[in-house]
Amino acid sequence: MPAGYSFVIADDHPLFRGALQEALAGIGNISAIYEAGDFESTKALVQEHEDIDLVLLDLSMPGASGLSGLISLRGIHPTVPMVVISAHDDPATIRRALDLGASGFISKSASMEEIRDAVQTVLDGDIAAPIGFDLGVEHDPEISDLIKRLQTLTPQQTRVLAMLAEGLLNKQIAYELGVSEATIKAHVSAVLQKLGVDSRTQAVIRLAKMGGDPLQASD
Repeated sequence: MPAGYSFVIADDHPLFRGALQEALAGIGNISAIYEAGDFESTKALVQEHEDIDLVLLDLSMPGASGLSGLISLRGIHPTVPMVVISAHDDPATIRRALDLGASGFISKSASMEEIRDAVQTVLDGDIAAPIGFDLGVEHDPEISDLIKRLQTLTPQQTRVLAMLAEGLLNKQIAYELGVSEATIKAHVSAVLQKLGVDSRTQAVIRLAKMGGDPLQASD
């Protein structure tokens, strides 16, 4: 008998975490469900448990700014499927989440059955997007350019960018990642070049654009 599935539920509303727990219970063969109510706790769980099968990620938790939270987690654990779950279920938000590496998107208005079906779809190796949505194309040329640039970053470069956004210095990032400061300097230079900016501040400002309206509104 293979080991059961291991999930992380990341949402700042205890009642909604409970609803997600109930939805996941219907899948069966679960070994562990970890819960986090803020982004720092979510990062810690993803770093601590390398055998996670799937992360359900709210976009509007304390400590995360919209899709920048997804970008950060993708850098920490690039192989684990991340399913964004949000009340902001407009086509632009869904499309951007999928473009930035999410394996699925679930609206907070979805039924238990729809949540369960979406999670199972991702566990089966497919992409889960809400049915009946025409995701269209990105109409904001700046966002379109930024997504393409972010897609060129390696997982380590993505982690470095996320840590720059947290205001960490090179030596602090080096300590966190267990590498030399010279290595971090090289990563920062590569990140700036790929994002087409001249400074760390400009890189952070560009990343923050992925967390803009409507994603910074609380859900």
